[in-house]
Amino acid sequence: MGAYKYIRDFWANKKSPEFRALMRQRVMEWRRQPAIVRIERPTNLWRARVLGWKPKPGFILVRVRVRKGGQRKPRPRSGRKTKRLGVYGHTVKKSLRWIAEERAARKYRNCEVLNSYWVGEDGQYVWYEVILVERDNPAILADPRISWIAEKQHRGRVFRGLTSAGKKARGLRNKGIGAEKVRPSRRAAIKRRARKKRKAGIK
Repeated sequence: MGAYKYIRDFWANKKSPEFRALMRQRVMEWRRQPAIVRIERPTNLWRARVLGWKPKPGFILVRVRVRKGGQRKPRPRSGRKTKRLGVYGHTVKKSLRWIAEERAARKYRNCEVLNSYWVGEDGQYVWYEVILVERDNPAILADPRISWIAEKQHRGRVFRGLTSAGKKARGLRNKGIGAEKVRPSRRAAIKRRARKKRKAGIK
């Protein structure tokens, strides 16, 4: 049995006393650090290798802290009904993991987001590790297995919902019946239905 099997089993059982004690210690340290921290080695080695990280030049690992919950809106100054205040209940149509990927991409503008994974959370924050790839690194351009990320059609892929987290939030994990309104995008599906209604009215 290889070392990766032990690492996978350790992260799979998140309720074990050993995992809880280690995570409590790590979260206490991570709270004192900045929201975006570059790291040398992955916290979950097995998960990072599965998602494409390699210990070679051109790959960058970043740990990103994101606050839990939805948006906090300012309370209106003028009077209105309690239900019309609009302070709570506002949520973005993105997952916290997708938000973490976007923040990492904005900080490292010469890189593209390959993937990300969960590494810890507490009552207020959740931490993700984002795998970034340098577009112009010679080691990346020479590797045929990862050089595709340097092509122009993948520029800014995280901001267009092309990563795994983005596709999940866009509903692209579903196929067939019931998924007609998500491809190629929700906006395109709305326009397509409106166009069909106009044609039906003309006829």
